[in-house]
Amino acid sequence: MLSRNEILQTIDMIDQQHLDIRTITMGISLLSCCDPSAEAACRKIYDKICRKAEHLVQTGEEIEREFGIPIVNKRISVTPMALVAGASETSDYVPFAKAMDRAAKACGVNFIGGYSALVQKGMTQADRKLIASIPEALAVTDFVCSSVNVGSTRAGINMDAVRLMGETVKKTAQRTADRDGFGCAKLVVFCNAVEDNPFMAGAFHGVGEAESIINVGVSGPGVVYHALQSVKGRPFDVVAETVKKTAFRITRMGQLVAREASQRLNIPFGIVDLSLAPTPARGDSVAQVLEEMGLETVGGPGTTAALALLNDAVKKGGVMASNHVGGLSGAFIPVSEDIGMIEAASRGFLTLEKLEAMTCVCSVGLDMIAVPGDTSAAAISGIIADEAAIGMVNNKTTAVRIIPAAGKKAGDRVEFGGLLGFAPVMPVNSAGNEDFIARGGRIPAPLHSLRN
Repeated sequence: MLSRNEILQTIDMIDQQHLDIRTITMGISLLSCCDPSAEAACRKIYDKICRKAEHLVQTGEEIEREFGIPIVNKRISVTPMALVAGASETSDYVPFAKAMDRAAKACGVNFIGGYSALVQKGMTQADRKLIASIPEALAVTDFVCSSVNVGSTRAGINMDAVRLMGETVKKTAQRTADRDGFGCAKLVVFCNAVEDNPFMAGAFHGVGEAESIINVGVSGPGVVYHALQSVKGRPFDVVAETVKKTAFRITRMGQLVAREASQRLNIPFGIVDLSLAPTPARGDSVAQVLEEMGLETVGGPGTTAALALLNDAVKKGGVMASNHVGGLSGAFIPVSEDIGMIEAASRGFLTLEKLEAMTCVCSVGLDMIAVPGDTSAAAISGIIADEAAIGMVNNKTTAVRIIPAAGKKAGDRVEFGGLLGFAPVMPVNSAGNEDFIARGGRIPAPLHSLRN
């Protein structure tokens, strides 16, 4: 039974500290939609998504009203489309993205993920066709998100795929140049991608998942920031314990919403992703949480250590609050979506190299970073390779979501709006790496991948 004090604390967290459920994401298997005819497959895809997710938005809104808990997004993830489209006799995969987009609009969700390929060890013809179609697919759809997994701890890094993804990011930016390269905000490149991630742009419904599933992503940087204000000057042991207790309360709310949605939709509950996901709103920033620990600004000396403490404490507290924790579960550091990150990057304290160091200890990687429009495909591939290496060696999920802003140079600003926010264009190291990327092949998996 909840005490009166706990109820009042939760109300205060929602009203004053930006606590919300960031997303309810329904995962849907589309393997049954495979068909030699691309037209028939697209029709099956549309019909199945609409049938399964017909009541997702309505249910989320009902829970929001009844419990008084803000649920910001209702989303859908589907089987990696390269696996589904590969059964069709076609070279053009864009119609599959359009079918996903139509279904998302019919269901009323704000994003649908799964226009994806898993190529950590090699690429099929279907994988190559899908990757080649990404720039056009993201340009002509509104809600479709795409992801490609190029490496894993068990398989190593597919450098041929890394090269292709550098080129694909550049083409996507050029294809959506009239919107500051917005297509790249819907494209993420992974190492060690997880199958139950509810967050976009990287969500897809893994082949090891059930026919359909409900996953929930919580938020709450503002709640953690507020809690830390009560322990100013105290030792880090106290800081860690405070974050753990706060993460527990946040995750319990996510567990409640996930269970309720699962029962009402008659779809199995999957996981709660207990990631701290910021927004551009002041007071809802992971950077400000780190600064509350004593940093003048995020990006300064001590930032990586503070982030390591935060990420670990969030996991330890959250895992006790739900019997199924999964997804990415940590602290996100998307530059354009976090007002503290935006300000630190604008002032030059937060650099691309420092962000890379921070990704060694948090979820997930280099996220929502705008770079000059003339950044080469090889440079982007190099950034992807570096981030994948961190994930591969440390047995963790890492990712790159980078936006080359056409016609913009370092110091300029790009606007995406909504939860995607805005960002300063950050400089990229100008040293050449074309010969490195041109080698291709695979970087072998580390020795500690041999665990059997």
